[in-house]
Amino acid sequence: MNITANEVKTKGVSVFDDALKQGDEVVINVRGKNKYVVLDIDRYNDFRANGLDILYIQAMQDIKNGDYQIQTAEEHIKYVNDLLE
Repeated sequence: MNITANEVKTKGVSVFDDALKQGDEVVINVRGKNKYVVLDIDRYNDFRANGLDILYIQAMQDIKNGDYQIQTAEEHIKYVNDLLE
């Protein structure tokens, strides 16, 4: 379901309760463009858990393929800082 930012402003957060009864997510439209998504906390937690599961599977695949490095904490911090520069 889509709602406008103005609806949120005028009706407050109760607009989300009503909208989430009609669907799994609410898209907030700001000046004609979809900008935000609101989910109930259980659905959000499911998304987070699924994302972590995918990252875990990818990490295990990297280990299986030997695609990893053994580093000290200091070496790893330097590696990450170098990536950010």
